[in-house]
Amino acid sequence: MLIESESPVEEAYARLALCTDAAARIDTAAQLILTVYDEFYRRLCEYPHLAQRAFEEMDPHDSIRISQERLGLYSLYIAEHGPRILAAFPALAADIAVWDALDRVFTAMIVDRYDADIAFSFAHSIRRNISRGLWRPVAYSFPPPSKLRAYSMASVHRRLRVRGRIDGELICTALQTPNFSVPFRDLQGDAQRILERVEQVLYGTPNAARVLSLDVIDAGFFRDRSAFIVGRWMLADEGIVPFVVALLNSAQGIYADAVLHRVSDIHDLFSSALANFHVTTRLYYQTCVFLFSLMPRRPFGHHYSTIGYNHVGKVAILNEINEQVRCGHKLQRSPGVPGTVALGFTFDACAYHLKVIRDRPTSSYKWGAYPGVAAVSDKYRVVHEINRAGSMLDNVMYFNLKLDRDMFEPALLDEILSEAAESVQLERDGVYLRLLIVQLKIVPLPVYLQTADETATRAVMVSLGHCIRNNAATNIFNKDLDSRNYGVGRYGRVFLFDYDAVEKLTDVKIRTNTDREPGEEAVPDWFFEDGVIFLPEELEHGLQLKSSHARRCFREENSDLMSVAYWLDVQQKLRRGEVPGLRMYPDGTKL
Repeated sequence: MLIESESPVEEAYARLALCTDAAARIDTAAQLILTVYDEFYRRLCEYPHLAQRAFEEMDPHDSIRISQERLGLYSLYIAEHGPRILAAFPALAADIAVWDALDRVFTAMIVDRYDADIAFSFAHSIRRNISRGLWRPVAYSFPPPSKLRAYSMASVHRRLRVRGRIDGELICTALQTPNFSVPFRDLQGDAQRILERVEQVLYGTPNAARVLSLDVIDAGFFRDRSAFIVGRWMLADEGIVPFVVALLNSAQGIYADAVLHRVSDIHDLFSSALANFHVTTRLYYQTCVFLFSLMPRRPFGHHYSTIGYNHVGKVAILNEINEQVRCGHKLQRSPGVPGTVALGFTFDACAYHLKVIRDRPTSSYKWGAYPGVAAVSDKYRVVHEINRAGSMLDNVMYFNLKLDRDMFEPALLDEILSEAAESVQLERDGVYLRLLIVQLKIVPLPVYLQTADETATRAVMVSLGHCIRNNAATNIFNKDLDSRNYGVGRYGRVFLFDYDAVEKLTDVKIRTNTDREPGEEAVPDWFFEDGVIFLPEELEHGLQLKSSHARRCFREENSDLMSVAYWLDVQQKLRRGEVPGLRMYPDGTKL
């Protein structure tokens, strides 16, 4: 009779339980954390291949499940194993020196691994979980790379040389990069259509630079219903042109749907406001370097998050902010109207906007009893864990963090300590934050409209309508309709960025006053209902747009949003479990 052996993780827990020598327990605990991490990382690396299978099988529900599972996997492991490790080794919380010793042992174990940065972040997340409830910060950092780790940096892309002019065979080779298990509907035809589009871009002007090669990331990029080939054309004048092909699947086979080459379109496609891509390569660092070459204006840390390595991205983002502070910048209160629930701060050169949650809201709060810091932070967490439909900024959330006191302007620090004492504490060696939320910096919509001409105003009102529709498609409703909760990105796209007033759309009661007789004075029936009530005809008023031209543009471009029928239809689709198709690239890019 065969007896099934315990998993490596359970065996590691058993070894720690049997170990009694103090020094040996530190080594054994470090090995336990590494064993738990190895199991986590193995599962993490399986998800892109599961996403490819969901694409090949045309299963959007499975694709959504895979994305949700992958995003929650890290937190799931930390929440499960933090308490177990603490119970097995209580000294880790009682004595800082014990964990510091374990940290040194663990770092020596991982220093030559390619994924050392993820492993180090994982161990520190375990430490934060163990220290939860204590004013004890844990660093967000990486160990310095070793020579062996540096030498492990293989190339993530293939270089396809161009001999003379680009031809269909080269395009066919690029399209087959992910090694799909299902056929193309018309591979040669797709290649020819792509070639015609590419020739317009690369050869469409006099004195166009000679094309030397096509670099293609040797992996497929998968998200929702789509797959993508990601590459770049290398030119003789040292320029590059992005080359991204969007693929869809059908009963007749895979087909090319669009070709993207404009940097603005690539930015929108790889926006952190959308769900993470699943990329079928383990070379995440080189993938981010490649993406940075296509989008050099996007902060490097956000490229990690775009491909699902959120915790590496968190460290990279914090490093970027610290580097800018070392250049002489200081955090100061964000310009504009102060947030009702969140207190924001940044500096001009910073690519990010930082937030802490107030202990109590300002006097302009209008939603009854304040639910508290934990409830508000949970709303930000929920938005982080869903597909943000390209219309909600991601929230990078830091816990038990220490920042240098010199990073803050004195007036800002005084305000934070006064308004957010539950989350912020000042000590001799720095500023301790239980929770810090970081978002990409965008221009608040009212500020943008102050200087926008009529054409730009209309375009941004169209984008605002898309933003509201996309949010609704993911079951998100922002009951605080005020336009101050929205902002405009670098390429004119509108995003929701304030989440203390978001609700599930399926929980909102859609009502109207348009069926009332003129002059009718009786209180409407909906007035006595509990819960969140939304009157679509009041949407324009709720936005509080000061410009009459902006109000007229919004009305003309988004009349559907002011009808009860639109909102009830979306609710019914959500309740039936229908998966909405999201607009991820402009119609002009389609083939």
